[in-house]
Amino acid sequence: MRKLIAGGLTGVLAMMLFASSASAASHTLPGEYAVFGECPLNRATITDCVYSLTTGGSVKLGSKTVPIKNPVTLQGGFEGEGAGIKFYGAENGDTLSKTAQPVPGGLTGLTAPTWWPKFLRDWFNGLIEEGFTGVDATLEIAGPTKGLTNVVVNTENLLTRKGTALGIPAKVHLENAILGPSCYIGTEAKPVQINLTTGKDGSLEGAVGTVAFNEEFTIIKITGTKLVNGTFAAPETTGCGGVFSLLVNPFISAFVGLPASSGNNATLEAGLEDGLAEAVRFYEE
Repeated sequence: MRKLIAGGLTGVLAMMLFASSASAASHTLPGEYAVFGECPLNRATITDCVYSLTTGGSVKLGSKTVPIKNPVTLQGGFEGEGAGIKFYGAENGDTLSKTAQPVPGGLTGLTAPTWWPKFLRDWFNGLIEEGFTGVDATLEIAGPTKGLTNVVVNTENLLTRKGTALGIPAKVHLENAILGPSCYIGTEAKPVQINLTTGKDGSLEGAVGTVAFNEEFTIIKITGTKLVNGTFAAPETTGCGGVFSLLVNPFISAFVGLPASSGNNATLEAGLEDGLAEAVRFYEE
């Protein structure tokens, strides 16, 4: 990113080289560096620390659109350049915060299908009548969240608005008393792959935002970024209804409109901070 924006600025920071490697633990950092407290500095080859906060946008899967009302953080660090970037997760494993978003309408008005056994219909409809209709959706990373992850980051693509800037192998956790604790869209083995761009994808168009540097040129701050994907596929639900999942899964999948090979989309409205790892190490307390 720095080569693309500002040429050889990193040479100015040669005096900040930090010889020893940090331990795999959260880091205490001052001022504007505090957001990089979970950067994986224990890995000596990390060149950049990343902190991103998504405060708006939405994700549509099948027939359901979930607005992003609660802020979501993505943090970690990377090494390499362009398509060769390897993204490492946060020191504490909280790489993508598991922030629940309320699903508009939830299960309101839903009635158990007549092909279910009577006891299951009575159980389901009884809980609906008692008001257990609210559903939260949480976007989670499929695969490792600590150490080397399957997250794709390409800072050149972000700035040039071409190709994937951020790729997330995701699973969406649907949480509700009726659905049980293991109701997901996407799995570890078969995730929902959401490749986001600041360019155009389908009918959606992203934006790079505004790029600025701190006084020492050790942190790049990008505000007003819009990442989009209008063409990804989404599978049916799995694990919904606990021991009754064989019956509940197809019902919930049909309700959500899954599987869906098209018509799904995602828009993330975010800010990004990229800190030079050498400087972050220098300021670690």
